[in-house]
Amino acid sequence: MSQVNNFPRVGVGVLVIKNDKILIGKRISKTHGTNTWSPPGGWLEYGEGFEECAAREVKEETGIEIKEPKVVGITNNIFPDGFHTLTVWVIAKWKRGEAKVMEPEKFQEWKWLKIDELKNLKPLFLPLKLFLENKTLLNHLLKELNSSSLK
Repeated sequence: MSQVNNFPRVGVGVLVIKNDKILIGKRISKTHGTNTWSPPGGWLEYGEGFEECAAREVKEETGIEIKEPKVVGITNNIFPDGFHTLTVWVIAKWKRGEAKVMEPEKFQEWKWLKIDELKNLKPLFLPLKLFLENKTLLNHLLKELNSSSLK
């Protein structure tokens, strides 16, 4: 994938929590990350807030609505082909709707997985892999998962 002006692209990755599970999808997009497992997300649009982008991308890709989105961190992603992105990570709670493939040219399927199931999926989309390897970011997710399972 080509980069304009040699600047990293900014994306938003959304970890949607429902009960004690996370929404994950199989990417088939031809741009980058083909055949990897990834949460919903996409490119930040000009003038858009991170939480707004998160809600828009989740709705566009899965058909579900989220609530209480919050930014928890960022990963610096340099793909093997040199493509460079920054992912702003948002954790949000499921609000309503059933996850379905809304963009069949980008995703093959969606499923809700527990964190241990997610960690064992292969291959993971590079930004998600970097998120899970970062103890600070992972702890944010574990804290949210723990609080959701107590309700």
